[in-house]
Amino acid sequence: MSYLVLARKWRPQTFGDLIGQEHVCRTLQNAIESGRVAHAFLFTGARGVGKTSAARILAKALQCEKGPAPEPCNECPACLEITAGNSVDVFEIDGASNTGVEDIRELRENIKYLPSRCRFKIFIIDEVHMLSTSAFNALLKTLEEPPPHVKFIFATTEPHKVPITILSRCQRFDFKRIPLPRIAQLLRTIVNEEKVTVSDASLTAIARKGDGSMRDSLSTLDQVLAFCGDAVADDEVVALLGVVDRRMLLEASRAVFARDCQASLDIVARVDSFGYNMRSFCQELIDHFRNLIIVKVSVNPAELLDLAEGELEDVRAQAVTATLDQLQRCQSILLKAETEMALSGFTRFILEMALLKMCTLVPVVPVDEIIGRLKSLENDLGKSVPAPASRAPVSPPKAPLVARAVEASAATVPSGKPSSSEPAQEGWSGFVAFVNREKKSLGAILEHGRPLQFTAHEVEIGFPAGSFHLTCMQDADSLAAVTELAARYFKAKPAVRLSPLAGENRGLPPTVQEKKSLEAAERQQKLEEDARKHPLVTAAVEIFDAKIGEIIAIEQDPDAKEETD
Repeated sequence: MSYLVLARKWRPQTFGDLIGQEHVCRTLQNAIESGRVAHAFLFTGARGVGKTSAARILAKALQCEKGPAPEPCNECPACLEITAGNSVDVFEIDGASNTGVEDIRELRENIKYLPSRCRFKIFIIDEVHMLSTSAFNALLKTLEEPPPHVKFIFATTEPHKVPITILSRCQRFDFKRIPLPRIAQLLRTIVNEEKVTVSDASLTAIARKGDGSMRDSLSTLDQVLAFCGDAVADDEVVALLGVVDRRMLLEASRAVFARDCQASLDIVARVDSFGYNMRSFCQELIDHFRNLIIVKVSVNPAELLDLAEGELEDVRAQAVTATLDQLQRCQSILLKAETEMALSGFTRFILEMALLKMCTLVPVVPVDEIIGRLKSLENDLGKSVPAPASRAPVSPPKAPLVARAVEASAATVPSGKPSSSEPAQEGWSGFVAFVNREKKSLGAILEHGRPLQFTAHEVEIGFPAGSFHLTCMQDADSLAAVTELAARYFKAKPAVRLSPLAGENRGLPPTVQEKKSLEAAERQQKLEEDARKHPLVTAAVEIFDAKIGEIIAIEQDPDAKEETD
């Protein structure tokens, strides 16, 4: 006796046997009971979900000698003939093979005649979308007003290819993908009847391979039984089907959550050694992290996930170890990696880098928590820091009675020295500032000179030999201008001399520029010390786990007015 494949052996024979399509079965049964059976039906849905089986069951229910009945008896000659596929009044036509207008014209000629033995002539046209436009047009009039003894049942996987004129003349039923647990449950019933030992994990892998199609799942089970015999091992199923072992997905996510980079790389190496496609494994990881996210946020994730009960429990247990933000960031990395794999030949390297990046993700503090902590810190500082007192006007410093010369020499300033009410009474720096106000270009040059002698009788200024500044000052006009300004500054007539300097400047008085640089460095150091010790800065570093990169002084608006008492 020839072997009958499982998909044919276990084909549904009643509406009760048709799993996953209860909405279709109930509607058809109610229509039969109430006598409201349409003349044309369109069954749509993915492959292997029961469209053709439902068409045969409907045909049997309408032709049954005990009916029309909500369920066929499967015992009368009409039911048995339809089951065997040799009924003279039920015609199964392959739309992919009979696409021409001549085939439809032949069908129209056949429609005219009454059924031979049954109540109706029933035409089941599978893959009806394959008919040509001319064939559809030839069918229109007959489909709209068929004889009372004719019923049409169309089945298609691509309803969008069926003309709207055909769709509008049919009652449409959309068949759903069969949930994975329902497929696995039926597979368990079948293997028990067939007396085959298979684990639930292997049945789940077979059901997942079917991708919502019962026929594909049964065909896969046939293949597994042919390879493994009556005792099916899990490793054999994984190797035969070329599917990713779910345990590897759990191990990969566990390594990511544990920040174990070495374990992540080892998993990629195992995937490569098993011969799995890297991009397919990445897609499986994307689906796995989607499961983790849904379990994390959904009250009833079983309705949204295509997982068996045992797999769902594993996902639940692992989802507890990660935050929602971490899962979403990992998912984004995987989606980007999968896109890059499609355009690159370095798929293993891309997957390795994606997993390493997931392992080294820095935890992110939620924005709401950061804002709350900053507000709390601000309130605490407001309570502990007193309000600043009003600033009193500052009197200008009194001029010293004795003007100190530079380190090289010092002399007593004569009584003709300017009064304290005049600006810039600070030795050499004061004189340079005075020149800057009077003649800025000349003051800029003097900022680079060293005051070797600076008294009311003698002003000796040193510049590096051969320097640009020395050359400028040796100009007769420049020297005359400095002499005149020195006389005005001291209210005396000091002799002004220029001295070229060679070699090191150690022991010589500093220039104004050097003093400015030194003061700026000291101010920056003081600023950095104060900034690093500031409570807000230390709190921000702690909250964000940050490091201080650069400290920049905020320049105050010179036009801003300070409030005074």
